[in-house]
Amino acid sequence: MIIKQAEFVISNTNIDKCPAPNMPEYAFIGRSNVGKSSLINMLTGRKKLAKISVKPGKTQLINHFIINENWYLVDLPGYGYAKASKTSKEKWQKFINRYIDNRENLVCLFVLIDSRLEPQKIDLEFIETLGKKQIPFVLVYTKTDKLNKINLSNNIEIFRNTMLEKWEELPKEFITSSEKVVGKDDILNYIDELNKFYYKKE
Repeated sequence: MIIKQAEFVISNTNIDKCPAPNMPEYAFIGRSNVGKSSLINMLTGRKKLAKISVKPGKTQLINHFIINENWYLVDLPGYGYAKASKTSKEKWQKFINRYIDNRENLVCLFVLIDSRLEPQKIDLEFIETLGKKQIPFVLVYTKTDKLNKINLSNNIEIFRNTMLEKWEELPKEFITSSEKVVGKDDILNYIDELNKFYYKKE
């Protein structure tokens, strides 16, 4: 898939104000500072489409972008927000959950995992919740350029083995680097396949 058009549509905290659910939608989420904005900008080829900040928790709204006038890319707030207040955390978690649970045209959730770190409890718990709710999702390992091939392979294997302690089978995975533009074609081709299936059902 080639992205010829990527435009911001709306930001809000109310699912009822999201665009009409008449096109397939793909949402990106992950722990704060996982590199979500950089990944979105890399995928779309727009350096400033999603706002990047050195401070975790910059994204605090549900951000919709329309791609090729054919599907929506959604930038969701990160979870974890270590420096946010308890009230803010609860507020964000509430509207994130409402979006994930009720957005009828959400085809797949892309869950970002920092490849440099050992399995994080907050990631595993979030993924487990998606499984219980039967929300379709894939894993996206980010910042892979920060590791050599051996360490990257080891870290991913550790994450897989940790998941297999509770999961019978693993979700689809993508290896990415926003800096080196790794994984772009794989993710966009996957979305393209899902789009074809979505519109075929219509």
